[in-house]
Amino acid sequence: MAGGRRPAGLALGWGCCLLLCCAAASKLEISMPPVVEVEMGGTARIECNFYIPENASYTYIDWFYVDRSNRQVRLYHVTANGVLQDDTDYKERLSLGQDKALSLSAVTLQDARIFMCQVGAGSYGVGENSTQLSVYKVPSTPEIEPHSGGISVHSSEIPEIAKCVSKNSFPPPNITWHKNGQQLHAQENQVTMPSTLTRESSGLYTVSSALYAPVTRQDRHSRYHCTVHYWLQGQRRALDSRGVTVNIFYPAEHLKLQVVPSSTLVKEGDNVTLVCEADGNPQPVFSFFKKNQLDEWQDLTSLAEPDTGVLKLHDVDKSSNGTYRCQSLDLDDMSQIEEEVDLVVNYIEGVRVKMEPSSTLREGDSVTLSCDAHSPVGLKYQWRDEEGTKLGDGNQLFLSNLTFETSKNFSCKVMAPSVPGLEQSKKVFVAVEGKPRIVAISSPLHVRQDELVNLTCKAIAFPPPTLQWSINGTAHEYADKQHIASNLTVRVSHELLRAGAMCRVSNRLGVSEKHIQLVVDDSIRKDQKPTAESQGVIIVAIIVAILVVAVLGAVIYFLHKKGKIPCGRAGKQDITKPEARKDKIVVEVKSDKLSEEAGLLQGANGEKRAAADQSEKYIDLRN
Repeated sequence: MAGGRRPAGLALGWGCCLLLCCAAASKLEISMPPVVEVEMGGTARIECNFYIPENASYTYIDWFYVDRSNRQVRLYHVTANGVLQDDTDYKERLSLGQDKALSLSAVTLQDARIFMCQVGAGSYGVGENSTQLSVYKVPSTPEIEPHSGGISVHSSEIPEIAKCVSKNSFPPPNITWHKNGQQLHAQENQVTMPSTLTRESSGLYTVSSALYAPVTRQDRHSRYHCTVHYWLQGQRRALDSRGVTVNIFYPAEHLKLQVVPSSTLVKEGDNVTLVCEADGNPQPVFSFFKKNQLDEWQDLTSLAEPDTGVLKLHDVDKSSNGTYRCQSLDLDDMSQIEEEVDLVVNYIEGVRVKMEPSSTLREGDSVTLSCDAHSPVGLKYQWRDEEGTKLGDGNQLFLSNLTFETSKNFSCKVMAPSVPGLEQSKKVFVAVEGKPRIVAISSPLHVRQDELVNLTCKAIAFPPPTLQWSINGTAHEYADKQHIASNLTVRVSHELLRAGAMCRVSNRLGVSEKHIQLVVDDSIRKDQKPTAESQGVIIVAIIVAILVVAVLGAVIYFLHKKGKIPCGRAGKQDITKPEARKDKIVVEVKSDKLSEEAGLLQGANGEKRAAADQSEKYIDLRN
């Protein structure tokens, strides 16, 4: 059966008729399902089962439908010779199966009517039966919309909770309401659920319903949903909507006021926030107050953030200590609730450092530094020097064997261990006084005559000293706390070499002086004379040079005697001719110091030659 399953009881009846009852019947029997259900747009299949005694054959089979006027309209005429389909509105959507079952496609709501099957069996007569074609459309999932505004628990009328709509169903369904999974039932003057059924132009139904019910404070967590119910194939089916909550207005029952961060950790300089929270809906109107020393309440509402229940206090100090109050006003029933909290601002004040003895300190003395402060919480003390080096813990620091270098700032750091970040520091300057002490000087200084030199003098003292030179020059002075240094640029003179220079450092407690001695360095003196050793070296070098020249002269003379070297102008011209052989090596020796060479040659050969011959010499070296 198209469009759904055959009911179990009906199937059993057909089976009984076909297998048992019909087998024993003596007349023509026609069996058809009383109802066939099919979803709109689907295909309906209607069977026509018949029994003819003695296995006789049918004469014809006719299919009909009953129109709105209760008139039978034939659809098919089936005989042994063939199948004849009548010209009806169903012609394009009808078909006949091998078992002569009727199929109707693209079923519409208008197809919900009675279809008949008639069978003729000759002498056994004519039999007929009918089936009611039922068309259905499953409704759409219901859509739920909660009340758009808030619902007050003090509402004078029963408020609307939500609306529910389900569209495009056939036959018409119905809607039920549920709260937290439990179905609601109508109660007079309490719960009502009016519904509206609308048939659309398509023939389908739209059903809508509204839920009216009182609400309480606990309903702020309740979830509501609606369910659409419809029948299909003899069974009840259902579709649920989504669950929704409703905005419930109710007055506050409790108020909470707290300090952020925790009041036990608030320290001076912090930013503190007072947060007031109420358990009502909507949030009430908040007001803030602080109790002053006269036990009067000072209104701080203007300092709070509007409509938030938040009051911010910036850079708090001990004057911010006290009791704060938050007050809430519910505009729905004008009820008031208030809550108080104590704000404790932890602080450190009155930090002071003293020295014992407090009189003037001199080098070698000792001193005790004491630190003290006031706070409502326990304190710890720590000492550091101005470079940040930790010197010790406790509220006292003992310094012994003081020196000028001890003259510096010492810091006492006061801390509150129970309040992280709460601390203060106080500095004290320990002044160790004394007359100046020169700690470095550039003496003795090795110099050269007339050169520029730098004279250096460094000293330490407190109070800060002044530094003076005994001579004039260009001075550059540097001072850092107890230290002073000066560089003096001067030119070395005979007077400076003789007397030297004096560095003088003084303050109100005394004077220190030191002499700078300048020494001439002989190894770099400009006007020095040759020593005996250096003179001997020079004489040896001259003798060697003379011997080399003498040997060279002897060689030349020897070659001349052998005729190897032509002398005079003719020789010079021959040797310088362009046609000279290229494989000859020509050496030209010229001298600009005629008298010196003449002397050297005379000393070498024992004879004196003409000056003209000594001015130019040509040596022809032939292989």
